Formats: sequence, C-alpha cells, structure tokens
Amino acid sequence: MKESQSLTSNLLMEVEVLSNRLRNIKQSYKTTENKALKGRLFSENKHIFKRVNELYKIAELLNKNNNDKINFSNLLFEITKRTLNENKFESNLFFL
Repeated sequence: MKESQSLTSNLLMEVEVLSNRLRNIKQSYKTTENKALKGRLFSENKHIFKRVNELYKIAELLNKNNNDKINFSNLLFEITKRTLNENKFESNLFFL
C-alpha cells in the first residue's frame, strides 16, 4: 500500500485538533461543578478518545507498510501514541 502524504497530513491535523480538545475537556472538567456539563464533557471525551484510537490503528497500518525511517506515517503513529498516553484519563477523568 502506497502512503498518501496529503491524507496522512490531514490525519495529523485531525489528531492535533483532537489532542487540543482533549486537553481543554480535562481542564474544563477539573474546574466545573455543573453535573450536566461534566456529563457532556465525559461523553465528548469518550467519543474523541475512540476516534484517536481509530487514528492510531490507521497509523499503525501505514507505519507497518512503509519502510522509510522518516515519513508522515511515522509522525502520525508517534503523535497518536503520545496523545493516547497523555490522555488516558477516559477512566481517570473522575479521579481528578
């Protein structure tokens, strides 16, 4: 499978936007007392985390099929992995 750099670049941008949103959700969750808002934030966090996991799996496939040491698929793989590690608070969200 040949890597499409424009597609991979778009996925990189999506991961960056989702990563920023996850950080904002975490911050908002810590500072709000509104139970309804906390519920919406938790739900949004769950959906975004699921999408980042999907992107991680795509990045894994792209990375496996590409022999180059430095390319967009390697970058996508690394960024999604870091985003998942940084935001493993889907279950930890209530322990803040």
